[in-house]
Amino acid sequence: MVHRSGDRERCGTGIEGLDTVLYGGIPRSNTVLLTGSCGTGKTSLALEFLIHGALNGENSLFVSVTENSEKMLANIIPYNFFEESLVKSGKLVLVDLPVMYERLGMTKAELTMEEIDLLVAAIASLVRELGTKRLVIDSITSVCYKLKTSEKIRDFILKLSKALSDVDCTSILVSEMSAQASSYSMFGVEEAISDGIVLMANMERRGDLLRTLQVIKMRGTMHSRAKYVLDLTPEGVLLAPLLKGGSAGT
Repeated sequence: MVHRSGDRERCGTGIEGLDTVLYGGIPRSNTVLLTGSCGTGKTSLALEFLIHGALNGENSLFVSVTENSEKMLANIIPYNFFEESLVKSGKLVLVDLPVMYERLGMTKAELTMEEIDLLVAAIASLVRELGTKRLVIDSITSVCYKLKTSEKIRDFILKLSKALSDVDCTSILVSEMSAQASSYSMFGVEEAISDGIVLMANMERRGDLLRTLQVIKMRGTMHSRAKYVLDLTPEGVLLAPLLKGGSAGT
C-alpha cells in the first residue's frame, strides 16, 4: 500500500504500529537496515513487509543468503494472511544468493571489487526483470563476510542502494549484531550509509523475555524514537508502547 505524507511517497509496511511510528510508512526507495541480535523477529517482520506488498500488487523479492528460502518460509510464523498463490504467481519471489554466487562464478571466500560490481548488477537486473518494488536481503551481514573490508562493504551497499533507488525499489537489509554491541551493525559501516535503522532487541523484564522495536533513524520522514514491545502472532507483528515498568501499554 502506498501513502503520501509531505513530499515523500510512502511504502506502507502493512504493519500498523510501524506505519504509525513512521507517519505512513517507509519513504519510497529508501534502504533500511533492520538490525538486532538473534531471535528478535527480524526475518518475520521483513517477510511480513514483503507479503503485504505482494497482497497489494507490488512485486516483492526475498533474497536469502544463508538459509534455504523454502525452508525459511516453512519455519516462519504461519501468518493467516499469507497466500501460497503469491509465490506461484510470482508476486512474491524467493531467491537463494548462494545459487547466484555459483552462477556468477563467485566461489572464493572474498569478493573482489570487480565481483562486487557484478553482484550489484546481477541483483539490479533481477529487480528490473521482475518489476520488484520491495526487496529484502537476509542477511546483509552474511554478504559482508565475503567483502571483508570496510571499503568493500561501503562500496557494495552504496552501489546497491543507488541501483535500487533508481528503479523505485524500497529495500530492507537484515543485519545481525551481538546483544552487547555498541554499534547497530556487525561491521559498523552498514548503519552509517543506510537511509534508516530499525533496531530489534530482546529485553528481560520480571522473568519474561520481551521483543522490542525502535526506529533509530529514517531519512525523509518524522518518526517516533520510542521503544515498543513487539509480539509475533498469526495476525502479524503487533506493536505496543513500552511502559516504564517494562510492560506493554494498550
